[in-house]
Amino acid sequence: MRTPPTPDDPEAWTAYLAEGNAKQARKRVSIDLIIRDHSGRVLVVNPSYKPDWDLPGGMVESNESPEDAGQREVHEELGLHLTPGRLLVVEWVPPHGPWDDQLAFILDGGELSIEQSAELRPHDDELSELAMMDPADARPLLRPRLLPRYDAALAALADGRARYLSDGHPIH
Repeated sequence: MRTPPTPDDPEAWTAYLAEGNAKQARKRVSIDLIIRDHSGRVLVVNPSYKPDWDLPGGMVESNESPEDAGQREVHEELGLHLTPGRLLVVEWVPPHGPWDDQLAFILDGGELSIEQSAELRPHDDELSELAMMDPADARPLLRPRLLPRYDAALAALADGRARYLSDGHPIH
C-alpha cells in the first residue's frame, strides 16, 4: 500500500483528493418551495411533463446550491424573483424506478404580495397551470411520495422546527 501524499506536495495532494472525490457517491438533489399568499394558501403547480401536481421547484444542477436552484426554478417557471428562506425539510429518498437516491429539500418561499399573487402565471412550457390553495385542499393533488415531505414542511412552518425524513419517515 502506497503512502498517501501530504499537503506539502500540493500537486500530488490535489490529485489524491480528486481520486477520492471521483469514487464518492453522487446524489441527485431536488428543491421545492412552500410559497404562500396573504391568506395562507399555498402555491401548487401542474407540471406538463408528469402526472400529479407539485410544489414549485425542481432539480439542482451540478455545483448549484439548493437555494440558488430554488431561486432559478421559480424565476424560470413563474417569473418570480424571490430569495428562498429557511430550511423546512430535508428528506433522503431511496432509489426508485430508474432513479438513484436523492436528497430532497423544501425551503420557505415566503409570502407573495397581493400584486404578485394577482400576476401569477406559468412562464414556460414545463407548467400547464398553477393554483393558490388551502394547504389541506392541495394534498389530494400532490403525488403520494411528496405528501410526508409536504406535511412535514407545513408543520415546520407552524412550529419553526426543521424536519429530517428518511424515505418519508420522520427521524427524531
